[in-house]
This record gives sequence, C-alpha cells and structure tokens, in this order.
Amino acid sequence: MRVDRFDFPLPRDLIAPHPAEPRDSAKLLVVEKKLRDKRIADLPGLLKRGDVLVVNDTRVIPARLYGKRGNAAIEATLHRQENPSNWRAFVKGARKLKPGDVVFFAEDFAAVVEKKHAEGDVEFMFSLQGADLKQALERHGTMPLPPYIKRQPGGSARDRADYQTMFAAKDGAVAAPTAGLHFTPGLIEALESAGVDLVSVTLHVGAGTFLPVKVADTQDHRMHEENGFVSAEAASRINQARAAGGRVVAVGTTSLRLLESAVGRDGKIKPFAGSTGLFITPGFKFRAVDLLLTNFHLPKSTLFMLVAAFAGLARMKKAYAHAVKSHYRFFSYGDACLLYPEKAK
Repeated sequence: MRVDRFDFPLPRDLIAPHPAEPRDSAKLLVVEKKLRDKRIADLPGLLKRGDVLVVNDTRVIPARLYGKRGNAAIEATLHRQENPSNWRAFVKGARKLKPGDVVFFAEDFAAVVEKKHAEGDVEFMFSLQGADLKQALERHGTMPLPPYIKRQPGGSARDRADYQTMFAAKDGAVAAPTAGLHFTPGLIEALESAGVDLVSVTLHVGAGTFLPVKVADTQDHRMHEENGFVSAEAASRINQARAAGGRVVAVGTTSLRLLESAVGRDGKIKPFAGSTGLFITPGFKFRAVDLLLTNFHLPKSTLFMLVAAFAGLARMKKAYAHAVKSHYRFFSYGDACLLYPEKAK
C-alpha cells in the first residue's frame, strides 16, 4: 500500500509535552461502531469480567548519551545491545565518526567506534560492560524521548519518572510502551475488582519505533527487530481466559505485536523468547488480540498502519479527525483510544 494513504493533518499544539496528571485522567476515545468520549478511569466499566489485559513490563533505560570526539559534539541513542559491552546506536553526527574513534561521554566513561553498519547506525564498544555499564548509563544517560518532545540537552529529571510505566520491571527498552503510561495502582485495583485479569509480557522497545518510513510503499519498509519474551505461565493464563469467553486486550502496540508473533495458527499463544520484526499493515490476519488500547500515533508511521490494520483505515481516519476536533492530546504523553477490530465484510 502507498504510505501516503496513512497521512492526516495534525496541529502541532496537540502534541503532549507531559503526561496527564493524574495519569488515569487522560481522555479515552472508544472506537467501535460509534465513537464515544471517555476517560482512562472509565476502563473498568468498558471491559467485561473474564477479560485479560496484557501489559508490557519492559523498563526504559537512560539510553541517550551526549559526548565528544575531540571538539565534535556527538548525540547517541542506543537501540540494540549486541553483547555485554557493545551497543548499536543512532548517532547525530555519525558522519564525523569512523571505526577506531573514541567518544567520551564522561571523564570515566568512553566508547570506541567498533563499526558503522550499512543501515546507518554505529556500533560502540564501551569501556565498561554488564552491571558497570548499566550503572554508567544511569549516571550519565538521559531518557530517550522521541524527537517530537523537545527538551534541553541533558533532558529533564521529571522524565525519569514520567517516561516509565508502573509495570516497568525488566531493563532493556529505549522507548516506552506508552499505552501503559496511563495506568495507576488505583485503576488496576478497580480493574481487578471488575474481574479483569492482568498478565505481563516483555518486549524491549527499540528506538526504531520512531524512525520515519522513508519508502513510498509499505512493502519496501523493513522493521527493526526487538527482543521479546512470553512466559509459559503468561501464555497459559491468556489462553485460559480466551477459552472461557474472555477477551484479550493488548495494552499498546508493543504487546499486540509480541502476542501476534507468539500465536499459533490455532489462535493459542505459545511461550516465546526471541526477536520479532513483525510489520502489521492492512490485510493482516489477527489471531491473538480482541481489543487494543493504544495512544494516538504519528501520520504515516508504522504504528498508525498497525491501528489501521486492526480497526480499519477509514474508521481510524474518522476517529483521528474527531480527536483533533475534540482537542485530544497526541503521541507518547498523550491520550488514548480503545479499538474494536474492523469486522470482516
């Protein structure tokens, strides 16, 4: 499909610079046969007893680094760990770098350019590894906010908490699974009281999620792979809920992509440990997920293509036009929508 079919107008002032306070006060657009304006706090009344919410428990690491090679300023966003000391990174100023160059991110924290990949990213070999490297990132790194959220170099201390879901438990993401940002302990308690189960899976979201689609046709776009894990227990609980008539509600496109990577032809979730580069566009056959809770995404992005595949392109364009008119807040820190699948014609 042509990428320009997924374009839509969006006023820049609707891009949210910070999350709603409290988080579950964010708006929620229910996209079914009709559009309904709700709040995230209304979610317990929108789901049914026996439904299962599947959340992503990845934790965002401070993966953006500012450094220097000589007098040249370097900004690097780590996106994939290759081994205990090596990370691939998207680098502003990559043309200034060549293999063997040393970049200093702090007096006691440096990396050598190991290689430059054909895809345009750079592989760094750090002077530290394992737990020591993790501690150095915590000290010197900043949260890798998407490019449409503007911050001064060095970031904002507030984002250390804001850009992390309450489910965050397993280090490895360099972008937040943003649908999960809307949840609070009180909302989870209300969902559990309503008979909705909660299951965690892990997909370490990569910075590739923010990369623009540079091709004219979706068939020519290649997704960056991300590492994911679905435990045998999580798979069993999801399958049991569905067998009993409950619906699988994916919290975020990351949870959905992982579940659709782990599902068998029989519609049952299998334990999964590995990488996925699943690219979902209209025409995709969904087997694992019944409802999708997700934020509002960028025009012509792979994420908008995914929601168009799930709920229908025409319906999503209508929903987004309504959201713009009603001043919903967009993107990572913005509001959300609850999507019902487009019924087969």
